Amino acid sequence: MASHGFDLSAATWRRSSYSNGTGGECVEVADGYAGVVPVRDSKVEDGPVLVVSAAAWGPFVATLKAH
Repeated sequence: MASHGFDLSAATWRRSSYSNGTGGECVEVADGYAGVVPVRDSKVEDGPVLVVSAAAWGPFVATLKAH
């Protein structure tokens, strides 16, 4: 896994409310990291994590909800 400067070993991951229980496209985020939102694929729990600035995350989610 690439270094992103955050220790996510104790992260509590929360699955998207849009995820389904049948192996659909699932995204998880971890709360509690000041200024950033860690994001990962729930189907690959030990895979890479994308760390997005909180300032960018809000508009990103708003755009998704609008479409």
